[in-house]
Amino acid sequence: MAKVSKNQRTDRIKNRQQVKMAKIVVAEKKPNGQYRFRERIVPLEAVNQAVQAG
Repeated sequence: MAKVSKNQRTDRIKNRQQVKMAKIVVAEKKPNGQYRFRERIVPLEAVNQAVQAG
C-alpha cells in the first residue's frame, strides 16, 4: 500500500460542489411588546421566496 500524504486526505472538500446559503433573520413583535427573532438558513436562490413568505 502506497503512503498517502496528509494533504491528499484533507482536501476532500475541494472536489465537492459548493452550495451558497443565506441566513435570514425576521423580527416579530408580540402583543405584549417583546420581540421574537426567527432565523432561517436557505439556499441563495430561494432568498426572495423565503422573505416574501415571512
